[in-house]
Amino acid sequence: MNAPDALFESSLSSLSLLSRGKVRDIYAIDEDHLLIVTTDRLSAFDVVLPDPIPGKGRVLTTVSNFWFHKMQNLIPNHLADLSLEEVIPNPEERSQVSGRAIIVKRLNPLPVEAIVRGYLIGSGWKDYQQSGSVCGIALPEGLQQAQQLPTAIYTPSSKAAVGDHDENITFEQTIPLLGEEIAQQIKQISINLYTQAAEFARQRGIIIADTKFEFGLDNAGKLYLIDEALTPDSSRFWPAEQYQVGISPPSFDKQYIRDYLETLNWDKTAPGPSLPQEVTEVCAAKYAEAERIITSA
Repeated sequence: MNAPDALFESSLSSLSLLSRGKVRDIYAIDEDHLLIVTTDRLSAFDVVLPDPIPGKGRVLTTVSNFWFHKMQNLIPNHLADLSLEEVIPNPEERSQVSGRAIIVKRLNPLPVEAIVRGYLIGSGWKDYQQSGSVCGIALPEGLQQAQQLPTAIYTPSSKAAVGDHDENITFEQTIPLLGEEIAQQIKQISINLYTQAAEFARQRGIIIADTKFEFGLDNAGKLYLIDEALTPDSSRFWPAEQYQVGISPPSFDKQYIRDYLETLNWDKTAPGPSLPQEVTEVCAAKYAEAERIITSA
C-alpha cells in the first residue's frame, strides 16, 4: 500500500515512457536527452517489493547529484544542462517528479556493474569463508566479518534485466564485454571514486563499506559516470561510531530491509512480500539520515 507522500510509479503524459527499471522510470525528451525519475520503489535480492519507502527517491537523487558534482574531477557524469521547467512545462506533472528527476545525456550504457569493496561483508564475506577469496581475488587468511580490506578491490558483475539476478564475474571476464582499454579504465576509475568518497565520508562519520558504479559511452567513445553515485541504494553505509570488526554493523541503507526479509519464509523470488509500516518508516529515516550527514555543509 502506497503512503500518501510516496511515489511508486511516475505518470507523465507529456513525455514518452521508455522503460521502468527496479527503481527508476526513464522517459525520452529528444534524441540527445532522457528524463530519469527516481521513484520510491525498493528492490531487494533483485526483486521489486510492493511497498515504497516514502521520500527515498528524493534522497537518492540529492545524494547522487552531490557526488556527481563532487567527483567531476575524476570523471564526467551524465547530467545535462537543461531545467525541469524546460522539459515538463505542465506544473502538475512537474510537481509529481520535483526533487526526484534528473535530465541526462543519452549515452550507451555498458553491460557491467562496477563494484568496489573496501570491507569484508555480505556476499563477499560468504565467498571469503568458503574460498579465502572474493570473486576470485585471493585475500589474506584470518580476516573477520566487516574487517577493512588491505586495499579496496574491484569485483564487477554482469547487469541483469529486471527480475533476473546480477552475476559476479572476474575482471578478465569484463574484457570481452568492454574491450581491454575501457575495462582497465573502468576498474581504475571505480577504485579512485570509491577511495575519494570513502575518505570524505569517513570524516563525516560514515564508513562506505562497498559501492556500485555504472558507466556509459557517448558516440565518440568518451566514458561517463551514469545511473547513480554512492547512494544508500548502491552502497553500504555504516555509522563509524558503531563499527566493530567481527559483527555486521548497523547501516544507513537497505540492508535493514534485507535483514528483515531474511527473517521471513520467502524464497527471494517475485512477488516480494509486503513490508509492515514500521519497517518502511525505519528504512525511510535511515535514508534521510544518510542524506543529512553526507550533504550537509
